[in-house]
Amino acid sequence: MSKKKNQSIKIIPLGGVGEIGKNMYVVEVDNDIFILDAGRMFPEDEMLGIDYVIPDITYLIEQKEKIRGVFLTHGHEDHNGALSFLLRELPLPVYGTKLTIALTKILLKNDDFKEKTDFRIVDEDTTLQFGNTKISFFKVNHSIPDSVGIVIHTSEGAIVYTGDFKFDQSASSLYQANMSKMSRIGDEGVLCLLSDSTLAEKPGYTPSEAVVTKEVEYIFENAGGRIIYACYSTGMNAIQRLLDATSITHRKIAIIGKHLQEIFQTSEKLGFLKVHPNNTIIPASDIDKYKDHELAILVSGNQGEPLEALQRMARKAHKNLHIKKGDTVVIAASPHRGGELYMAKTVDVLCRSGASVYYRNIHVSGHGRQEELKLMINLMKPKFFVPIHGEYRMQVVHGKIAANMGVEEDHIIIPEKGDVIEIKSGRIRMVGKVPAGNILIDGSGVGDVGNIVLRDRKMLSQDGILIIVVSINRQEKRIVSGPEIISRGFVYVRESEELMLDATKIVKEIIEKNLRNYTFEWSQVKQDMRDQLNYYLYNKTKRKPMIIPIIMEV
Repeated sequence: MSKKKNQSIKIIPLGGVGEIGKNMYVVEVDNDIFILDAGRMFPEDEMLGIDYVIPDITYLIEQKEKIRGVFLTHGHEDHNGALSFLLRELPLPVYGTKLTIALTKILLKNDDFKEKTDFRIVDEDTTLQFGNTKISFFKVNHSIPDSVGIVIHTSEGAIVYTGDFKFDQSASSLYQANMSKMSRIGDEGVLCLLSDSTLAEKPGYTPSEAVVTKEVEYIFENAGGRIIYACYSTGMNAIQRLLDATSITHRKIAIIGKHLQEIFQTSEKLGFLKVHPNNTIIPASDIDKYKDHELAILVSGNQGEPLEALQRMARKAHKNLHIKKGDTVVIAASPHRGGELYMAKTVDVLCRSGASVYYRNIHVSGHGRQEELKLMINLMKPKFFVPIHGEYRMQVVHGKIAANMGVEEDHIIIPEKGDVIEIKSGRIRMVGKVPAGNILIDGSGVGDVGNIVLRDRKMLSQDGILIIVVSINRQEKRIVSGPEIISRGFVYVRESEELMLDATKIVKEIIEKNLRNYTFEWSQVKQDMRDQLNYYLYNKTKRKPMIIPIIMEV
């Protein structure tokens, strides 16, 4: 612990609370700011056309002189996926383990980030000193190797951020958690524990990876045709199961997708994927040279999401591979939040293509359930507790678990994005709020799509659009051409001729009336069109299309 007493300790979640993904937590110790993770999130259903979501970093930009670096727990995109956008605004040093840094470099390249970045590799034996504050790490068990928790040592005790974790007693050495170090950290004194709440609602323990391994091996041994094995691109444990199963069944492995290939090669080179002597990796272009029962094909998709790629394969729209009768499809991934319906539709379309589909008992979560959350609390013995990484109800349940484990109720804070939590004079309390929320990424646009644009997209998706084009001569006070009404997504024009004729008549009357006036206000004419057409069309169709008038003067 620090010898000099720290005057101010604050914790600010900028993402990862009240939601799944987008993890970013700020810890302030006196005049030093430490950023813990910088993740992205899959868009929610109402975010039409959005690729993904990142945290609002306005507060960090305002406090940039105090920031000492970004500290990553592991290489999943919900923890490192916002890094390219953060580094464009704040060129900071990035700390992470060997695999985490390697995967982050690949992600930055895919995000077209070309600036030089100061990467600094750490492991669980690393200790960093920043003025009066020390930072150390401890190894945790997650679905990707080289995952760590982060400890920020203060004079009042340690701030511990678990990252994503579970406790799998059957885990291989690459995945094993260092429970003895966690216990030592707890014995030295934990001031506040920030702990993963993802599966706080589920009792018991997360099933062991060993159970899934046996299921995958059974499928590989009994499949007669090709095996299409779909997983997240950074799902290292799932990819390792493929390597193990093909080693036993002597199938050749083809990898579909440049991004997936790059992650596979990098992870193998660093020793985090074990390729067996009898594993044979073949180019995807050589698939047709082998018999179906000799092949296992590893696939993923955009943003590492395998389901979209599988749907395109089933519909014969994928450029590299089509699903055919006799194929066995193994989906070694759970759907992201809100993606359960998409998973069901994917399985349905795969079955229609004649494939045998396995998606239950093929994947276990990388997050701990209630008994594992209790174990973490027992090991750390925190004075204060802040449940993070989960939707609000999950945080509430996790808070109750901590209370049942002996943490005093007034020592537990359930935060929302932007809440400023201060630990001072033996108390923990909320003392304010900083800007926080969602920055929406659509293509190359960052934050240029907001609530108004999303509202317009929703309206377009529900009731369509009407475009009114008319040319006028104001000097002669007459309509030169039009009005022409173009309908998209509202009604089929050929079957709604009377409706369109009446709408045209209404527009014409509005134009002629305004042309007779001494003044001709463009904005007033357009508003009259919207108001009268909205009233008429809603009475006739009970729909409210978006109406866009285009008036040209000749």
